[in-house]
Amino acid sequence: MVKIVKVQFHTAGKLYDFGSGDLDLKQGDRVIVETERGRSIAMVVTPPREYEDTHAPEGLKNIVRLAEPSDLASAARNAAKEQDAYHFCLRKIKERGMDMKLVKVEYLFDGSKAIFYFTADGRVDFRELVKDLAHQFHTRIEMRQIGVRDESKMIGGIGICGRELCCSSFLRDFEPVSVKMAKEQNLALNPTKISGQCGRLLCCLGYEFETYCSLKKCLPKCGKIVKCGAAEGEVVKQNILEGTVTIRTEEDREMVVKGEEIKPENIFDRPKAPRKEGGREKDQKSPQDGERRERPRERDKERKEGSGGERRERQEREQAPPREEGGNRERRGGKGRDRDKKEKK
Repeated sequence: MVKIVKVQFHTAGKLYDFGSGDLDLKQGDRVIVETERGRSIAMVVTPPREYEDTHAPEGLKNIVRLAEPSDLASAARNAAKEQDAYHFCLRKIKERGMDMKLVKVEYLFDGSKAIFYFTADGRVDFRELVKDLAHQFHTRIEMRQIGVRDESKMIGGIGICGRELCCSSFLRDFEPVSVKMAKEQNLALNPTKISGQCGRLLCCLGYEFETYCSLKKCLPKCGKIVKCGAAEGEVVKQNILEGTVTIRTEEDREMVVKGEEIKPENIFDRPKAPRKEGGREKDQKSPQDGERRERPRERDKERKEGSGGERRERQEREQAPPREEGGNRERRGGKGRDRDKKEKK
């Protein structure tokens, strides 16, 4: 058996598993752990729990020790250094006119590296800036570009609901959010009302999405014809939370009916309206229109063929040998021959 605790390095940050060993830990304790970046100070989120060795994660590391007052003092000094580094870097960014926004500065627990988090629309050439920072603070410098959602998580703030931002208070991972979630909950698709401080869709749109989908399955859709007792009409409105629908009868009277009272066999599709005569005439005329469109094509084809035939006849006439006059006279009728004899006399 192995005892495992979950710790976090930042508020609402990701949880990491560490072995507690023989330490008596409880929620909220500060501990020193060994990470890939060196030693860091973390906070215990869940008390130790026993797991079988086969269920333990691979490469599990143990907590080094509980944090001492000297460790907490070192963390406070690092926080002060982070503020100084932030203001210095911000001043250099303005002097160089760089298109980037500095978000936060983080020092490792042992002070061996400073990480500068920033946002930018594209790639930024910060080589000269890194030289200035390294010359000023005499430590390793890392520039890390983040997204707008991570920016809001680091900075924090108050949402449109009046509460602290979910991502900076308890939301550890970002889940994908779509406009479909707002539509299913019958929310106004106004960007200013469904967008958060980061400019993206509110994360809270996904909290009740599955609940709305499951409740909506029990209600007939708008536009359906339902029959409940002696009442029959078209569904014009849904109240998902109360589980009711509003139907409009043929007498133009609205009624509120519970979804439980409507049986599936009493739900029908709205009958389609018959086509108008004008539409039928239009359908009948459409083949004629097609014939009219085809006729010009046929005419063009005939013209092309006719012009080709005339061209061939003209070529044959030019190539044919000239005819003799005698031959022409022989082909004349009897009257023509008699006229020639009289002229000779």
